[in-house]
Amino acid sequence: MFAHRGLATDAPENTLLAFAKALAAGADYIETDVHVSADGVAVISHDPGLKRLTGRPERISQLTKAELAKVDLGEGQSYSTLAEALDGFPDARFNLDVKTRAAAQATARAIIATNASQRVLVTSFDDATRAATVAALGGEHAVASSASQRGVILALIGAWLGLGFLVRTALGGVDAVQVPERRGPLRVVTPRFIDAVRRAGVEVHVWVVNDENDMRRLIVQGVDGIVTDRADLAVRVVKDLANP
Repeated sequence: MFAHRGLATDAPENTLLAFAKALAAGADYIETDVHVSADGVAVISHDPGLKRLTGRPERISQLTKAELAKVDLGEGQSYSTLAEALDGFPDARFNLDVKTRAAAQATARAIIATNASQRVLVTSFDDATRAATVAALGGEHAVASSASQRGVILALIGAWLGLGFLVRTALGGVDAVQVPERRGPLRVVTPRFIDAVRRAGVEVHVWVVNDENDMRRLIVQGVDGIVTDRADLAVRVVKDLANP
């Protein structure tokens, strides 16, 4: 179970406090996002700018690490670096969505500096960004990663057509696919898709699932991971299913 931006029910999203609360609730992974600061440091933020969370017009890439650390996000929290999060929670596993190509090298440096390669899963919607981050960490055998958009689309087509070789080719070198259950009217996560991906030796993670009934249904269908804003609820669902 992946805590989407931590557990932000009573903490600002993507902050060290939200991560601590998610881990205390029993989350298996912290799911978070990485941009790069003006001075080349990997910084945790979903958005490229500060507008939604603070009302300020600047972008993450326009401010230094020190300037971002002074931004008030509430509850005594500010923007933290990826290294601070990895170092602050040395036993936690992290799912890292690298948001821009510019952040790839900075993300890799933070992972290497904290010796965290074996407890992170690297992903990005953009395949070039994912590949650059993975390469900077030593390649596909050195770090886990999940498929980017192109790989997911090809795997989906392969599953629809029953072409196992296409699914295997599309997902070569990755460890997971992370997908929404639906994209508009299209149902992405189906028993056929789950079966085809898992036959390729790859896990299926579904985002973002916040309803307990949906969590339960997807787990019973065989997905390997749930990405959720409500880690507290997901932990309860998993426990209930383990002890019917």
